[in-house]
Amino acid sequence: MIQVYGDILDEETRCQHYHSEIDIIALKCFACQKYYPCFFCHDRYEDHAFLAYPMSRSEDRVVLCGHCRTELTISQYLGCEDACPICNHPFNPGCKKHRSIYFQTNK
Repeated sequence: MIQVYGDILDEETRCQHYHSEIDIIALKCFACQKYYPCFFCHDRYEDHAFLAYPMSRSEDRVVLCGHCRTELTISQYLGCEDACPICNHPFNPGCKKHRSIYFQTNK
């Protein structure tokens, strides 16, 4: 099973910061290669800031659906940010506001 770090509240990767029915993804930090439910959790437990994944690595599996536990590539996730392409469970559309934290969008 894939380990998710941080202030996890349940098995679908909700955390103390984001814990609605649709907050079910975890993202991998490029620096430490660990999954966290959000950058707040990451920055609390690691000695470095969350490092966004380069878009040149768009086929790397760096997004975890907490509902079906499938690792998605950056391309898969960005192509269907509203729901998991495997289980169709909705994702939080507000995550789009943090896209630049998780993915290097302008390089």
